[in-house]
Amino acid sequence: MKATIYHHPGCGTSSKTLAILSEAGAQVTVIEYLKTPPSRIELKRLYMRAGLSVRDGLRAKETLAEELGLTGEGVDEDRILDAMMAHPILINRPLVETEIGVALCRPQDKVRDLL
Repeated sequence: MKATIYHHPGCGTSSKTLAILSEAGAQVTVIEYLKTPPSRIELKRLYMRAGLSVRDGLRAKETLAEELGLTGEGVDEDRILDAMMAHPILINRPLVETEIGVALCRPQDKVRDLL
């Protein structure tokens, strides 16, 4: 099975998710999204395929999200996406895509649904 993970090596959940994929024998493409962020179109596609809203994909506990006013009610998805494009740290991780689907793998065991 082929899998793509949008990975942050400094994140324990992301690293554990990558380990589960490797242990399962998946052919994993690792994209360190802080170095190579997905395009706006790609990110929207991933969220749509995962059944997530852009707000669901926001790493709201990141201090920057609060500083930019992204965590309040009524903030539209375009504003959140603009912030994610400017500051990829705001993209919640890890996002994993396989032939089966896409998931935000928090907790990491959610990746097993994609294997």
